[in-house]
Amino acid sequence: MWRETYERTPYHDLPWYDPGPSPQVARAVEERFLPPGAAVLDVGCGAGSNVLFLARKGLESHGVDLSPGAIRSATDRARSEGVSVDLRVGDVLDLDFPSARFGGVIDNGCFHTLPVRRRPQYAREIARVLAPGGAFVLSWIGREETRARGPPHRPSLEEVSRALEERFLFVRTEFHVRLEEGGPCIYDAWLTRRRTRQPPAR
Repeated sequence: MWRETYERTPYHDLPWYDPGPSPQVARAVEERFLPPGAAVLDVGCGAGSNVLFLARKGLESHGVDLSPGAIRSATDRARSEGVSVDLRVGDVLDLDFPSARFGGVIDNGCFHTLPVRRRPQYAREIARVLAPGGAFVLSWIGREETRARGPPHRPSLEEVSRALEERFLFVRTEFHVRLEEGGPCIYDAWLTRRRTRQPPAR
């Protein structure tokens, strides 16, 4: 579906397109949660708004997306802006990067598109490519969003915690209801990669 959507529709006409950067990614850079100069991977990068922003801010910027059309759009934008980034077609559940390659990972809308059964695999793969102590910036449309339009799997905060907390430590979590803009109910979370697995429950 993602491939077909990007083939049929110019990226700037897609309902989720934002020339960027995403507010939570901009804050993570400004507050140095994403370490200056770090290698950062954007999973589900779409047309590359966050990837280009990170590169302009001096980070080693990488992006993957399942859709070749999205990667073409991001590549064309990078070329027109003279920005050096690494962009490739890829699957977040099977990333073509070595373990602990990145000091940061961002996900601005990939997680909530995955089937529920794929969440453990997602968590393992993000944890694999992110160095211990590395930063993870995650945004998703939550269970509170009830309108028909939007992603098929809208996890609650509890569901996200259940999928991630074994490998990640939650540093900050925020919830935004953008009613005045007619926008969705969005969670933003900052996490770090645990250096050791979470101990058993007491």
